[in-house]
Order: sequence, then C-alpha cells, then structure tokens
Amino acid sequence: MVIRPISTRRPGSETARTVRLSQKYLTKIRNAKVYDVARETALDYAPILSRRTHNHVWLKREDEQPVFSFKCRGAYNKMVGLTPAELRKGVITASAGNHAQGVALAAKRLGAKAVIVMPRTTPQIKVDAVRNLGGKVVLYGDNYDAASAHARELEAKQHLTFVHPYDDPEVIAGQGTVAMEILKQHTGPLHAVFVPVGGGGLIAGMAVYIKKMRPGVKIIGVEPEDADAMDRSLKARKRIVLDHVGIFADGVAVRQVGKETFRLCKQYVDEMVIVSNDEICAAIKDIFEDRRSILEPAGALAYAGLKRYAEKKRLKGKNLIAIASGANVNFDRLRHVAERAEIGERREAILAVTIPERPGAFRKFCAVIGDHNITEFNYRFADPKAAHVFVGVQVSDAAQIKRLTGDLKRHDYPVLDMTDNEMAKLHIRHLVGGRAPNAVNEILYRFEFPERPGALMNFLNKMGGSWNISLFHYRNHGADFGRVLVGMQVPPKDMKAFQKFLQSLGYEYAEETKNPAYRLFLG
Repeated sequence: MVIRPISTRRPGSETARTVRLSQKYLTKIRNAKVYDVARETALDYAPILSRRTHNHVWLKREDEQPVFSFKCRGAYNKMVGLTPAELRKGVITASAGNHAQGVALAAKRLGAKAVIVMPRTTPQIKVDAVRNLGGKVVLYGDNYDAASAHARELEAKQHLTFVHPYDDPEVIAGQGTVAMEILKQHTGPLHAVFVPVGGGGLIAGMAVYIKKMRPGVKIIGVEPEDADAMDRSLKARKRIVLDHVGIFADGVAVRQVGKETFRLCKQYVDEMVIVSNDEICAAIKDIFEDRRSILEPAGALAYAGLKRYAEKKRLKGKNLIAIASGANVNFDRLRHVAERAEIGERREAILAVTIPERPGAFRKFCAVIGDHNITEFNYRFADPKAAHVFVGVQVSDAAQIKRLTGDLKRHDYPVLDMTDNEMAKLHIRHLVGGRAPNAVNEILYRFEFPERPGALMNFLNKMGGSWNISLFHYRNHGADFGRVLVGMQVPPKDMKAFQKFLQSLGYEYAEETKNPAYRLFLG
C-alpha cells in the first residue's frame, strides 16, 4: 500500500488562468443537467466501518443510481448539450460498462442511437444492462484502450458523435455534481473525501468543486496497484501510459488518464493511495456487513483507500467520506471476492508447515494452533518422515500472524508464511495432492463437519493415534457444514474398529475409495 502526497499547493497559489478555469467549472457543475436521469443519492453514515477505523465514515451511495453507478451524470450532461443534428446521427463511446450504461440511458431518454464499444473482458452483467437499455454493443479488445481505438474508427466511418467517458469538460462537470451534493448533505467539519480513480473524470470534477468551496477538505484519489496510471502520472508530472492494467477493478482499468482530468488533478488533488486487490475484496465485504449492499470492485475502491489511509496516518475521530461508485458486478466474481477478503483484511494467515509423518502428529499440531479457527487444510502423503501441510488459520490482524508463526517455530515446526504469496493463494492450494503409492491400505472418506469450533479436534481426538492420515482436504466456504475429504491408512484387520470410530463421530460420511476420480488422480 502506497500513500503519496502530490501537491504542496498553498492558498492563493493559483494563477489567474486557473482561477478563471476553475470558476468556469463551478458554473458548469451548478448548471449541469443531470437530474433528468440521475437522482441525488444518499450520504449514509456507516457505523460499523466507523468503529473499525476509529473515525466517522460516510458512504456516498452512487451505487443507487438507475444504472447503479455515477456515470449517468456525466454521460447525460454531455449528451443533453448536443445539437439536434448530432443526436439524429447518433453517439458512440467506449467503456468497460458503467459509462456505457450511462450513455445508453441518456440515448434512450433523448431518442438517439447509441453504439457502445466494450472490451471483451467486460462483466456480462454490464453488457446485458447496455443491451437492455437499447444500446448497440460491439465487443472489441481486451481493455478500455483497445475498445476506445476501435470506437474512434467507427466514429469516423459512421459519422457518430463520440462521448468520452472522462476527458470532456461536460462529462467532468456532470460527475462534479456528486461533490455538490456532498457539501449540501454534510455541512459540518470534513477531513477528507476518498474518490476512485480510473481516467480521472469523477475526481477531477469533485476536486475542483470541493477545493473552491471548502479548500481545507483533502481530496484523496484511490487506485488499484495494477491500474495506477494517475498516481504514476502525478509523480512524473506528465501523463504516463501503463504497459498493461489489471481488470479485477474493471471500472478503473485505464492505461492513460485524460489530458484535462490530469490538469485538474495536478492542481486540486492532495494525495493518492494505492491498494491491492485483496484490500478491495476486504472493502467489499466490509461494506456488505455495514450496509448489506454488494459493490463492484471499483465501487469499493475508495473505501479500501480510506481504511488504509486512516490506519497509516493514525487518524482518530475524523469525518471521512468514501464514494461508493458502482455495483455492477457479476455474481460469479463474488466467489473470488469471498476467497480473498479475509486475506485482504489480514483475518486469515496462509502457512506452509512441516510436521512429523506419524499417527497423532496432526492432532498435536492443531493443539499448538490452539484457539485459532482452521479455515483450510490441504495435505497429501509424500515423505515417510515429514508431512508438508498447507493450512489457513483465522487471525485478527497481521501482528497475530507473527505471533502464531513464532509459536509454531518454538514447538519445532518449520513454518513458511505464504499470506502474501500469490501463486500459493491462486494455485498451490488447489494442487496439493497427487498419487501416493507408498500409502498402503489407504481408504478415502468424505465427511460433513459442523462449522463450529472444536469439530476438527473432535474428529482427531476420537481417531486418536490409531491410523495415519494420508490425505486431508478442507476449505471453509461459508456453509453451515464443512466438506472434508480424508484419506486414512487402515489395515484390513482394523476395519471393525474403524467402523466403530465412524459411528462415534456423529458426522455424515460416505466412503469414496472406489470413486473413479480418486483412482485416476489420487490412488
């Protein structure tokens, strides 16, 4: 996480030209015609987020717009100013989704044709939303820049009017109405406003308005670490073109910020915060727990920055606002969000631990873990002397991870902290396994453990040291029971005792020893 101040601006340091331009923007924002399609959204106090950050946190709920994003403001403000001739010819734009919906909605309201070029990587929910609003969708390229280049080609061929998603004064002014509403809704002391940054249209419009009306309020932009074009540009004092951008937060996946937005951000933005995708996932979960609303990654970006900024700066009791900018997220993406949220919040540690390969060793290891809830356990027999296990453990913060690894080392368990190891989190956790030809007398059972503390220890205690565990796979998925796959080395003469053990558990179980998937890949 990076926090970088970008300006040493002093009151009165503006040139006469910038004063005139900023006054021009104030007028544009005040006169922006956005409310034919947009609504004044709520500024919601977030009590749980406030307690967690030790500050007073508000969310500006732009996810409640008709297109579930603030983008309808700028798109409509631009298009309502077009001439009748321009509207008859139709408009075209390029967008990863939210601006596209804004343009499609505005076109429907104004009776114009709209062609929308969208990257092939755009979430399907956004593509469907544009089509449902009457927009003609053209899927092209893998990112916004490729889509934009193609849109410009179609603009020339079909004589359409291009509606830029961010680098246009009318679009910027439309987005600036978010700031106008905030200052009307929050009249008390305000320390900082956190704004997600892609091309820069939203933060440019908001920054110029807030800095002219209330110059003491900090304007802080937030970007993902794999799409940080504005931060790099402000640092270099010129617009930087990124070699590539990540598309997790697709709404801000821009390789180069706008020329006009960059000019305004240089003048009016105070700081930039860079956050990881895991931090974004944690922010989505945090906001859901507080407001029962699910934001898209770009929509939760501002709060992710607020949370880290407050922690880094040790803010206490300050009034902070984050823009909840959008909620257009594919449902299947939530699987990844849930998987990574605990890690992003440092509420889960991912460890590689070596334990002795003998009966009862797993139980002793769990005893060292103590009260920490095990969220994941992956193991496959490989070495007759040492077992390498992949384990997830619930923690409260980063400091607790250090204490836990220290405890394991003191008990002579070699341990490697993989909490920040991307390959481990994305791939290795799913690949722990394979054949174990030396695991003689192996039988395979599937169990349903109740998701409550002590369920695993109950299993291990009743099993005792009777049989060696040769395979173990478990991952908490938020259900009311945990699905566990266990391989055990049970000699034929012990089968009666083993059946007695199964009946004593009180857990649902099924034998999978003859399952062809086991035979093909694990047996």
